[in-house]
Amino acid sequence: MEDTKFNTTRLLLDINAGDPSASAMLFPIVYDELHRLASNHMRRQRTGHTLQPTALVHEVFLKLVDQSKASWKDRAHFMALAATAMRQILIKHARAKNTAKRGGGWNRLTLDEAVTPRDGQTLDLLALDDALTKLGRLSERQCRVVELRFFCGLTIAEAAEALGLGVTTVEDDWHMARAWLALELSGGAPG
Repeated sequence: MEDTKFNTTRLLLDINAGDPSASAMLFPIVYDELHRLASNHMRRQRTGHTLQPTALVHEVFLKLVDQSKASWKDRAHFMALAATAMRQILIKHARAKNTAKRGGGWNRLTLDEAVTPRDGQTLDLLALDDALTKLGRLSERQCRVVELRFFCGLTIAEAAEALGLGVTTVEDDWHMARAWLALELSGGAPG
């Protein structure tokens, strides 16, 4: 695993330096991990969702490596930005689908067990995005922790590494963000 992290970081730095072959060499190294994360996230989607994990992985990867001003620090930084890109793509997909249906058929998902209300309610992806946007205005770091945990499927330790923070800090942020989101999504958070 350590070898893979080193190779990933080296290739990301090569992309930064403008090496056109680096992204082609990077894709097979990060593909399995991105696909696993996308598959885990897609399991949370309602049956009949038209976006497939493979398509999500390809779109995320292209979005990240095609950035003309990409400045990758390391593998953890890349995965953190992949979580944000997944969220953006899934929100865009949900909005397009809802627009096509004229507001009907909301794309619903169950937030991971730590954020899901205990009565098993499902949450609308667009409502979650709105809540995360509000949370981001209050605490950008807590918002990033939720993105990494929910959209990228990282553990607390992995999220801490990606953000360059201590595990305890990320645990605290995760607990605070979960509580705030539960309140916000239930309609009880102060505006």
